[in-house]
Amino acid sequence: MEHSETVFDRQAIAGRVAALGRQIRTDYEGKQLLLIGVLNGAFIFLADLARAIDMELEIDFIRVASYGDASASSGSVVLRKEPELDLSGKHVLVVEDIVDSGLTVAWLRDYFAAKHQAASVKICALIDKQERRTVPVQADYAGFQAASGFLVGYGLDCAQKYRNLPDIRAVKA
Repeated sequence: MEHSETVFDRQAIAGRVAALGRQIRTDYEGKQLLLIGVLNGAFIFLADLARAIDMELEIDFIRVASYGDASASSGSVVLRKEPELDLSGKHVLVVEDIVDSGLTVAWLRDYFAAKHQAASVKICALIDKQERRTVPVQADYAGFQAASGFLVGYGLDCAQKYRNLPDIRAVKA
């Protein structure tokens, strides 16, 4: 891809995903773990992460939409696809590609805890952009901290393109 710079290469990503998998397995040992991937961006990360968690678990997907333009959200989150599995009494780990404002993951955490009676709800993000946070939420598991900039690859997209890149790149203007 022209006009881009590699921020995290495939080896760094693989190493970090493996480390996250080990930590999650340790933290959830003996519990019913359910990974919920947020489509579309998290599907590649979730696939690698699930294989790195050496324990029995379940996987489901959701789709959300946050309205507003690219630089500002209206503050509205709409769930476009509900989880299909029963969440009650299970430990839910929401797997997201990137957490920036925190609006979506905070909403999902509260929604799964209140509506679906999950035993616990935690957040695992490939990229954590804390400086863009407008809603106070923490990623319980974060792959990488990233400075501002537009990132693509490894599930992250630009107008639905570049998700298939094996590394994460910053797009230069």
